[in-house]
Amino acid sequence: MPSQKSTADAGQGGQGARPDSPGAAMRPQPPELMTRDVVGRMAREYLRPHWRLAALALLASAIVAASTGVLPILIKHALDNIVGSDSWMLLLVSAGAIMATSVQAVATYFAKVNMSTIGQHIVAEIQRRMFGRIMHADLAWVSGTHSGRFISGFLYDAARVRDSITTTVIDLGQNLLTVIALIGAMFYLNWKLALMGTAVIPFIAVLVRQLGRRSRKAARQTMQGSGDLSAVISEALGGIRVVKAYDQEATEIARAARSIDEVLRYSLRALKSRAAASPVTGVLSGFGIAAVIYFGGRSVQTGILTIGDLGGFLSAMMLAYEPLKKLASTQTLMQEGVAAAIRVFPILDIEPGIRAPEGAEPLKVSDGAIRFEDVHFYYSDGTPALNGVSIEVPKGHTAALVGPSGAGKSTILNLVPRFYDPSSGRVLIDGQDVSQVTLASLRGASSLVTQEPFLFDDTIRANIAYGSPQAGDAEIEQAARNAAAHEFILGLPKGYETRVGEAGFKLSGGQRQRIAIARAMLKNAAILLLDEATSALDTASEMQVQAALTRLMEGRTTLVIAHRLSTIKHADNIYVIDGGRVVEQGTHAALVAQGGLYAELSRSQFIEDATDGAAPAQGKTPQAALAGE
Repeated sequence: MPSQKSTADAGQGGQGARPDSPGAAMRPQPPELMTRDVVGRMAREYLRPHWRLAALALLASAIVAASTGVLPILIKHALDNIVGSDSWMLLLVSAGAIMATSVQAVATYFAKVNMSTIGQHIVAEIQRRMFGRIMHADLAWVSGTHSGRFISGFLYDAARVRDSITTTVIDLGQNLLTVIALIGAMFYLNWKLALMGTAVIPFIAVLVRQLGRRSRKAARQTMQGSGDLSAVISEALGGIRVVKAYDQEATEIARAARSIDEVLRYSLRALKSRAAASPVTGVLSGFGIAAVIYFGGRSVQTGILTIGDLGGFLSAMMLAYEPLKKLASTQTLMQEGVAAAIRVFPILDIEPGIRAPEGAEPLKVSDGAIRFEDVHFYYSDGTPALNGVSIEVPKGHTAALVGPSGAGKSTILNLVPRFYDPSSGRVLIDGQDVSQVTLASLRGASSLVTQEPFLFDDTIRANIAYGSPQAGDAEIEQAARNAAAHEFILGLPKGYETRVGEAGFKLSGGQRQRIAIARAMLKNAAILLLDEATSALDTASEMQVQAALTRLMEGRTTLVIAHRLSTIKHADNIYVIDGGRVVEQGTHAALVAQGGLYAELSRSQFIEDATDGAAPAQGKTPQAALAGE
């Protein structure tokens, strides 16, 4: 089976993508699709569910076209009756003009309202589908695509797709029907002049098609540039402390300026292509109008045509001029929507590689025992990450994974909840292969606490209850007490209703970690996964968090990654990982006595701990100080 990307020892187990990972390879690459294929799919998937509204809009457009087509004929009769001095007929023609324009106005309103309604529903549906696909996609694929590009897809590409669909139905439909109705009126009035006046239309179609291709290419480049700009802004804001600490504001401003200039350049290209459509149509239409004026005027002079015939015919031509220009502009706008759809469709089509087989049963957790059987894991380029790893963690025991950075510890941890699948071998919980059970039951059986706990921009209460929506206030507060978080929460301005800010920035690192531990306690899963949960904390915070972790680990099967000796020396079994292999295992005392890699790591850790103990505790952030920890 193809292997998934592993973020070996990457802090949170899944953040950041290696250049050689499938995450990079699996980014959506816009395929070359024909316009009719893209438009056809958009109509099937997004327009068809709203076919009733679309049908009403098209009916209203047909009424607009018909009422417009009547006007030249009314003008013909008006001019003929001015010459004939028939005032009663003039009155009827005037009333007919009022009726035609009134019907046209009402029909235009209904057409636009209906299509705008459909357009808003389309955007919402695309955004819902995109978000659903991203949430269910493999972690490797999500990690391999910058979040800024996803945001660009949500905000810009989805809107372009909407514009393309609504433009195709309302503008293209209405203007095309109007042009057809007016050409019909022209043929009704004089078929010879009609052939002369419409002879330029094929030339207009060819030139507009060329402009549409240019517009589509420029639009695709504009949207790619917008994605890059979103990525630059997202990175700069996410790393604002580093930017300021290294005095790199000017560098980031320059990066953003380059992206902005690129978007500007491509946007102007698209604008020029779109703007050229109308003048091209106007110039070519001018030749047709000139020919009609000359030959039609000569026909009036020779008595072949009446003033009304020529006036009505010229009115039809002039009335057709505006929708013909709009048709040309619509073509270029539709091509921009097609370019957006080509970027959106790969996201909408992504299917997760990690899924439960059909008919999978829920995981039945009795003891929570974990076993790895000869597990191998390879990156997409064939580089091995794990080589024959076999690990066993009995019920209620704690197993620690230690080793150099990049040894494969986080890869092992990530295989338990199936963030990735092994290339070969098996991972079992209570004797059940995790690849054969439902994902919901598997992930419901474990709690994860990472080095950098993620908190949502919501209240503390909501963050603790995340994953346990049915929990009551008493259960939430008890979990906070067990995590040594209750006291500092009560000291906050709004207690449990205090919002923590984006990614929890209003709290200190220790406070965020204790909220994450409370969340894990409230979930009360049989298996606990700890990924360097204390390595980023100062000494004082670590003592509080470690005490909370000790309570959390009681009675649970625990798999822990840690670099600090204090967090693992009491583990029931320690596995030393190096080069993707288990090179040593045993208790702390036994491994130190062996004098191998663990003993070496232990000695270096002892020196670091002694140094840390002599150093003053790290200060809190201003936000944390205000929070009252």
